[in-house]
Amino acid sequence: MPHTPPGPAAPDEPLPPPARATGPRLLAVSDLHVGVGDNRPVTEALRPSHEGDWLIVAGDVAELTEDIGWALGLLAERFAKVIWAPGNHDLWTTRDDSVQLRGEERYRHLVELCRGLGVVTPEDPWPVWRGAGGPAAVAPLFLLYDYTWRVPGARTKEESLAQAHEAGVVCTDEFLLHPDPYPSRDAWCRARVAETLRRLEAHDPSVPLVLVNHYPLVRHPTDVLRYPLFAQWCGTELTEDWHRRFPTTAMVYGHLHIPRADLYDGVRFDEVSIGYPREWRQRGHPFGLLRQILPHPEPLVTGWSGPDLTTA
Repeated sequence: MPHTPPGPAAPDEPLPPPARATGPRLLAVSDLHVGVGDNRPVTEALRPSHEGDWLIVAGDVAELTEDIGWALGLLAERFAKVIWAPGNHDLWTTRDDSVQLRGEERYRHLVELCRGLGVVTPEDPWPVWRGAGGPAAVAPLFLLYDYTWRVPGARTKEESLAQAHEAGVVCTDEFLLHPDPYPSRDAWCRARVAETLRRLEAHDPSVPLVLVNHYPLVRHPTDVLRYPLFAQWCGTELTEDWHRRFPTTAMVYGHLHIPRADLYDGVRFDEVSIGYPREWRQRGHPFGLLRQILPHPEPLVTGWSGPDLTTA
């Protein structure tokens, strides 16, 4: 049964400060989309409840480089540590952006921007959370998607994409997320998966992992999408067993704009997005603005899973 929480405060009303915590927590959020006017006050309201809180930001901060820097800089000033994994919107090259880099060059530019702010990126050593629920290495990943979560019955990427175009359900990535110097987004995805696997295989298995990616590592969360055709822009079958293959204590993702918490093979998966105002005005923020990842909140409560985004 869908969870229907009370509506959120209007965007021009100050949100109440969070209750003080008895100890530091590992928190998470994604899909801030601060370029959408009514989302900026929501981002400004994000504050720690303890001076030792860490914050995971699982992508889609904004489309413009200046907005990404503003949001991550603000959060880095407030939280003891901020960990960022890129979302597809972060990687768009739009005509209004002062930074006109594409593909890998844009990603590397954002990595350096984050490093200048003290924000951890997928290119940095994975920090170890040693608070309650730890120790756990927090691993921000950059994996993209490879169109293997195809429309049922479609035998190839081309068939699946053709059905999406015919139905008018096409991700804006097809126009703004450039894979340069790779020949395609799926080629870039496969390169990122191979590079990430090397790091995961070299990781000390005695230290549990919090895996952070903009996209879910398993396809099942996309089953509730209003438009199932959209799943092909949401992940890759290459990661389906990672939460079992590696010592994973939690998996954090966004992108779907459907806040929820699920268990897969005993591992908690949290979709932590804020989403667009038209979405959060309807459903509220069923888990609050920030999601507690560690220590594990108990009991597990599955979140709202009503109407979702049409394009991510």
